Amino acid sequence: MTTSSNAVPESRESERVAPTVMSETRPLYWSMRRELWENRSIYVAPLAVAAIGILGFLISLIHLPHSLRGTSTHHGLMSATGMLAMPYAHVAWLVVLTGFIVGVFHSLDALYAERRERSILFWKSLPVSDLTTVLSKASIPLMILPLVVFATTVITQLLMLLLSAAVLVLSGVGTATLWTQLPLLQMQIVLLYSLIVMALWYAPIYGWLLLISGWARRMTFLWAVLPVVAVVVLEKIAFNSSHFANLLKYRLIGWFLQAFTLDTHGGPPIDPHFLPLTQLTPGKFLSSPGLWVGLVFAAIFLATAVRLRRYREPI
Repeated sequence: MTTSSNAVPESRESERVAPTVMSETRPLYWSMRRELWENRSIYVAPLAVAAIGILGFLISLIHLPHSLRGTSTHHGLMSATGMLAMPYAHVAWLVVLTGFIVGVFHSLDALYAERRERSILFWKSLPVSDLTTVLSKASIPLMILPLVVFATTVITQLLMLLLSAAVLVLSGVGTATLWTQLPLLQMQIVLLYSLIVMALWYAPIYGWLLLISGWARRMTFLWAVLPVVAVVVLEKIAFNSSHFANLLKYRLIGWFLQAFTLDTHGGPPIDPHFLPLTQLTPGKFLSSPGLWVGLVFAAIFLATAVRLRRYREPI
């Protein structure tokens, strides 16, 4: 009897906890879905760029059989691996660049647009906190876009692989070299790793852009860029130094220096179109002070953006 009587309160407690968790997460979930509904460029732009990449790849397939015949896997100007991986790498990083550009402009417009269109009055009337709204907008460049970019790239590369195989079979060359020399799975693992690294490394940039989006009354791009340029110019004129410019450069490209190593330990040089898994250094990246300092600044920028949205009025 004692056991059964104790089980009842525990079950009731779990029933009370579950709705509480759901009630806290569902506003964020629906806010993120709202961002996808209202901003089709999040997935249209990567898809459009991927389609352009496939079109260019189709044209290049004309030369694939001849190039593969004249390429040795052990000698020559370019190995078979590098030659086969090159178009896949180009398409991947083109989609990645597109995702970054979309993330920048989405962050700049996220809080500004609802004030410009005065829709902020409607959204504030809903039982959704300012914190939830800002987090949902920050989730686009930090989480949703990397997933969209990765899925788009994987599908595009698989389609490219099928097209390559079809052309090689029809030309009589065969697909043995394609299957054995194209490290497509490793390339996609490196891509996923790179997207996660870039999202974490660029978090303060997106946070800064969201802050400006919630503060500026117009010309958000200029307000985001001009203060940074002014500090660089002022430092150069006043102190003849470039510490802030170097800091910005490190924030833009430092993720690669921390997340990868180009040291081959006396082995053959690394092909620029394919980084093997042995060149990944996640431990070095996670222990980098630049990562954690950047995340602290990202949290500060997002907290400021939440406060700005709470008190800013429509334009």
